Amino acid sequence: MNNNQYEIATLGGGCFWCTEAVFQELDGVEAVVSGYMGGTVPGKPTYREVCSGLTGHAEVVQVTFNPSIITFKELLDVFMTTHNPTTLNQQGADVGTQYRSVIFCHDSHQKQIAEEVLRDMAQYFESPIVTEITELQTFHKAEDYHQNYYRSNPDQGYCSFVIAPKLSKLRQRHQSRLKSKT
Repeated sequence: MNNNQYEIATLGGGCFWCTEAVFQELDGVEAVVSGYMGGTVPGKPTYREVCSGLTGHAEVVQVTFNPSIITFKELLDVFMTTHNPTTLNQQGADVGTQYRSVIFCHDSHQKQIAEEVLRDMAQYFESPIVTEITELQTFHKAEDYHQNYYRSNPDQGYCSFVIAPKLSKLRQRHQSRLKSKT
């Protein structure tokens, strides 16, 4: 893999199991890693600490993508339509700052695109968008059992009742952006 052709996006849209599963299906996405970002507590946080809501970290995914196949703007279009960017610190039954909607920008160009996408998307939502746009911070990879969670546990209750409907929505709305199933 020639890393020069790839870029990275870091996004938090609630539970990282959901966000990871969505982005893994997109053409041009090379890798998706679940982790934590945005906290104020020093050191590497654990899942238990992040779930307490006391560390300030958000559950995020780092998406490595090929911008000649899918652009950062296109990733954000998918991101904004596969989670609820209008609920503060909440996605469905998942409540807490760790589930906030957030875009961690890797550079000023990503920040500009994120601001444009949020401004353009506002017309499609009845409530104001509360997605944070902030500078990149230290990424902490989540524990191994969180990686590829949906693929490893498709019959688990949360996967069946929360992630599967999100994937169905993705497949309906963004069919042209999906990896081919060959």
